[in-house]
Amino acid sequence: MHTLWQDFRYGVRMLAKNPGFTAIAVVTLALGIGANTALFSVVNGVLLNPLPYFQPEALVAVYASTPQFHHSSIAYPNFLDWRRQNQSFERLAVFKSDSVNLTGMGEPERLSEEMISASFFPTLGVKPILGRGFTEQARRATRIDPMVALRYE
Repeated sequence: MHTLWQDFRYGVRMLAKNPGFTAIAVVTLALGIGANTALFSVVNGVLLNPLPYFQPEALVAVYASTPQFHHSSIAYPNFLDWRRQNQSFERLAVFKSDSVNLTGMGEPERLSEEMISASFFPTLGVKPILGRGFTEQARRATRIDPMVALRYE
């Protein structure tokens, strides 16, 4: 223990003797530790932790593709055909992201929009905290657009 204490005091004296070197060493260590922490946080959140949904390993994303577009939107009638002819998946849902302008009183505001089918939340195994989720019967009864729009900032 005595030797360790001597080594520590010697290191402190050497660092105090060269303040420029000490500053560069401290900044380098701080940047290295910060970058390592940030990288591990991303890897941990994206790769190591499962998605917060029921059976995340069973979720699959299916896209339509054309020669011009690798991932293109799926027309809702096509989705209905896929759902009717489905023999491989337990449940199918569709979503579409977009940006819209909200106008009215005051300045217009640009918002992100997610349009989802009635089966979207049940597919993810998510239940509403209050009220009930969207249903296909309610959509048919009210003759609303096939995709239900949710807006958020």
